[in-house]
Amino acid sequence: MEFLLSDWLGTPVWFWLSFLGLVVALTAFDLGILHKEDREMGISESLKLSAFYISVALLFGAWVWHTRGPEPGMQYFTGFFIEKALSIDNVFVISLIFSYFAIPAKYQYRALLWGIVAVIVLRGLMIAGGAALVNEAYWVLYFFAAFLVFTGIKMFFAGDEPMDVANNPAVRFISTHMRVTRELHGHRFFVRTPDPKTGKMVRAATPLFLALVVINLADLVFAVDSVPAIFAITTDTFIVYTSNIMAILGLRALYFALAALVHRFHYLKYALAAVLVFIGAKIFVADFLLGGDKFPPAISLGVTFALIAAGIGYSLWKTRGQPEPDWPTGMGPDDPARSDQP
Repeated sequence: MEFLLSDWLGTPVWFWLSFLGLVVALTAFDLGILHKEDREMGISESLKLSAFYISVALLFGAWVWHTRGPEPGMQYFTGFFIEKALSIDNVFVISLIFSYFAIPAKYQYRALLWGIVAVIVLRGLMIAGGAALVNEAYWVLYFFAAFLVFTGIKMFFAGDEPMDVANNPAVRFISTHMRVTRELHGHRFFVRTPDPKTGKMVRAATPLFLALVVINLADLVFAVDSVPAIFAITTDTFIVYTSNIMAILGLRALYFALAALVHRFHYLKYALAAVLVFIGAKIFVADFLLGGDKFPPAISLGVTFALIAAGIGYSLWKTRGQPEPDWPTGMGPDDPARSDQP
């Protein structure tokens, strides 16, 4: 009992264990019961499962609000909404990756699941590192804030350049240093296959493994924006991590609905750019204009929600009636990333 009540990173251990238990239970239920067999998920099922995950995330936030107070509760919801909105761009990139590697829809969900597991670990490491930096030197928050303002301004004026999967360094490195099969082998990431030169059975990666690696690397790129954004809201490691993970946890369910509608959210990036600038700027406002007083969490939550809602609403209105754009074609048999050669 004494161990459960002891603090770890500023939060009682039992809080952390409760959250991790919830994540494990949701993942086991999802994979072991709902999606025990590989199958394609329809938009209707995707929306229903997404609503379930969002409901769980909101209930968890209500629990945080009840047990830790209104301020941590509002900080959690602010972080959750920001990460959820930023994940829409992540969906677009994931769609490009799956399309490039020609991954059938029935295998995408399992790949996304393992991607989420990797994200839980990688985000944890990034957040732990960020928390350590902020605890050692408060001025690191100013760096995060300036980075967010710069990123927001850059996002506002940036074009819509698609991700170049073919020239991704990870794809090139794996294709050069590992054997990669030309075809999929169900949902397996590695298989044993005859060496084309010797005929001996050797271990080789599949295109599904390449897709998984690129998806995780893409998430690290997105985390460079989202993690500093959460730290600009609060330095409470528990709030930072849980809001981040709860937003990402339901992404694999929401993916199949958003992948079909992602072209309708074209103007959301401008709202996200405004959110990043606002979150970054409020650090300087609080410390230099408010005399070090905290920026009201209710205002942060209200402004964040209003900007994201406005971006989604304007995007849906502006793109009504527009056809879905063509996705890039998958890899051809001569693409070096699909070569069987070591």
